[in-house]
Amino acid sequence: MDYFMGIKGKDFVMVCSDTSAAHSIITIKHDEDKIVPIDDHKVFCISGEAGDRVNFTEYIIANVKLNALRNGTRLSTKSVAHYTRGELATALRKSPYQCNLLLAGYDEKTGPSLYWMDYLATLNKINTGGTGYGALFVLSMFDKMWHPDVTEAEALDMMLQGIEEVKRRLVVAPAHYIIKVIDKSGIKTVHTV
Repeated sequence: MDYFMGIKGKDFVMVCSDTSAAHSIITIKHDEDKIVPIDDHKVFCISGEAGDRVNFTEYIIANVKLNALRNGTRLSTKSVAHYTRGELATALRKSPYQCNLLLAGYDEKTGPSLYWMDYLATLNKINTGGTGYGALFVLSMFDKMWHPDVTEAEALDMMLQGIEEVKRRLVVAPAHYIIKVIDKSGIKTVHTV
């Protein structure tokens, strides 16, 4: 039921998430922010069972912060992506986390980046991507509309069109969404629907 989308622009990454918390056929709440900050310039958009989602993000975030304290420097988005993928792969052989996620971040040296991971520890660096039933309707639309110099306004328009497509075509479409941007100034909420 979760819906996440991400768009990488020239100097930003924009992510969108539904805000519903559901268990089976029951909606628990409509205001859960599933875009979890890792640090000032990185976020996880994470879907899956609530327990796995919370435990896994807290574990990764704590270890990323510990690494920064021990070494006196922050991990890059690429490093966080590979560390997260390694932890998913290790857990896969023991007690797997049922989590799919997008990792979005902005680094001073390399700029914006967007990564997609699933519960099987697959890792892909992408320009546009998403997860959930809603993404099935929106991914092809984003592939058609995306270009390397996409502006923040164009990306926001793409996100809003994607949300409308999900609401129009998906029977179990979530009612509320949040859109955030990660750029050189940090993480900011740009729109809620």
